[in-house]
Amino acid sequence: METVRLGRRGPLVSRFCLGLLPVSRLQSNLPYREAVRLVEEALEAGVIFFDTAELYDTYRLVREALRPPAVVATKAYAYTYEGMRTSLERALRETRRERIDIFLLHEQESRLTLAGHAEALRCLVEAREEGLVGAVGVSTHAPEVVAAAAEMEEVDVIHPLLNHRGLGLLGGSLEEMLAAVEKAARAGKGVYAMKVLGGGHLAGTPAEAAEAFAFVRGLGHVHAVAIGCRSREELLVDIALLEGREPPADVAATLAGRRRRLFIETWCDGCGRCVEVCRYGALAVEGDGDMEDGAKVRVDHQRCVLCGYCAAACPGFHIKVV
Repeated sequence: METVRLGRRGPLVSRFCLGLLPVSRLQSNLPYREAVRLVEEALEAGVIFFDTAELYDTYRLVREALRPPAVVATKAYAYTYEGMRTSLERALRETRRERIDIFLLHEQESRLTLAGHAEALRCLVEAREEGLVGAVGVSTHAPEVVAAAAEMEEVDVIHPLLNHRGLGLLGGSLEEMLAAVEKAARAGKGVYAMKVLGGGHLAGTPAEAAEAFAFVRGLGHVHAVAIGCRSREELLVDIALLEGREPPADVAATLAGRRRRLFIETWCDGCGRCVEVCRYGALAVEGDGDMEDGAKVRVDHQRCVLCGYCAAACPGFHIKVV
């Protein structure tokens, strides 16, 4: 598999990055042994780049299935120096690694958000100087964050949402995101894209998926692409499409007709916490105004990007991506 340097100060990575969100408790909650086997399949296929986050709770999988030279990127929401140091120490402890290859500020929403995370960023920069972190970065769905991070000397790597329909972008257009990504790459930042398939919305047919991958494959300023997979079949098809090859027909056939959606259990009590954390306005509480008797949550599937973060906010574990 093709490998590439992730910007001026980032590590050498495979162009295909396996995202671990879909196997986590936020989405499929794949049985542990199946998740290990999926990671092993990826390694056998030449994948050496893996993306996770503190929120995903997959550090055990990283610890037991991955060894250097496999490159691991993780993220945390912490915004204080002390909070980020705690997140870093947890990552080092639970992965049993001496260094986290890439550590990112998770899901930055705007220039103001970046400014509000200045102390957390300072913590990561100092950890990089200590040798505890290899590269420092940000993940975001917002073009303005990519453009701002491109100008920040502290930032080595940027992990932006990017797909040919602009699904899931916050506060900007696809054209603005493409311009920001080019600016970042020219500034020497490593860029690895996410949500190339729009959370599954752009993979309804083989032709749609091929179009989505062809778009990102043609972007010279994107070094790698993080793709979330839940099975060997998804992994093999996605690798083939990213490399511009025709997927094995028998493997592709097993995925025909599969669609992902957000599922809310019938015993949801409508507390509304998921609505509060959804950045896309995809969730709303039905029922009376005080969110009590008979209240449930309604999903606008056109807005939902299937990130699964609402599941983390649900106190009763009523939400899943299936």
